Amino acid sequence: MAASGKIVWVGRGISVLVSLVFLISAFMKLKGGAEVMQGMAHLGLPESLILPLAILEVSCVVIYLIPATSILGAILLTGYIGGAICTHLRVGDPFFIQIALGIFVWLGLYLRENRLKALIPLRTRQVS
Repeated sequence: MAASGKIVWVGRGISVLVSLVFLISAFMKLKGGAEVMQGMAHLGLPESLILPLAILEVSCVVIYLIPATSILGAILLTGYIGGAICTHLRVGDPFFIQIALGIFVWLGLYLRENRLKALIPLRTRQVS
């Protein structure tokens, strides 16, 4: 396997791990329980948002994992993460995890998606 092939697999691995974080979060919301209710109350969010947030997380992850729509999925996940950061800032909670998730969403996609590399080249070609 070529080095570029290994990089693609690293990107896929990162993307799957990030997706699992969102899917576990959605599952916990769907499962419910006192911890979820306390978390929503702490963040000042009504319990009626639990199901829509879980559906939104799962939908964004599915769009992110499908190669043809992965860039759109990353954009949607970035928006979701931005909302989470804003919510945590509002109540004075730390938001490092959300920033790290956003970085890993894009890192995983960048390593596995050539279309993104064409849009955002991290290296410039040397002209001889």
